[in-house]
Amino acid sequence: MENKKFIFVTFQKEGIHCYPDAPEGVEFLKHPHRHMFHFRVDVEVFHNDRDIEFILFKRELEALYSGGILQLDYQSCEMIANDIAAYIQETYPGRDTKIEVSEDGENGAVAYYPASEQAPLLYQHSDLFGDRGYN
Repeated sequence: MENKKFIFVTFQKEGIHCYPDAPEGVEFLKHPHRHMFHFRVDVEVFHNDRDIEFILFKRELEALYSGGILQLDYQSCEMIANDIAAYIQETYPGRDTKIEVSEDGENGAVAYYPASEQAPLLYQHSDLFGDRGYN
């Protein structure tokens, strides 16, 4: 069996969102509130010599969020991960990808996108990436 190789990058971005259907006990989440969103993006590489250069990859992903404070409306960590996955599938097709998005580095979601099962994802929230037009 051949080992798979991944690179990963991490970055943070301030954002505001809400959870309109928040259950009893956390009703305060229904209102817009701030988090420092933490991202970890793992993407498969096919050889040992900078198939994807991780410093450049990190800068590329950070540039998607260059429009100031993220206005995420009702978007969950899972929705944000799907949008990043759609970008990666379009830009770096055929690679296993794992994306972690957390609120304040405390609670969040991890989503795995195996290359063998990747159907084209559509950007669910095209405004997430500002005026870049990824949709």
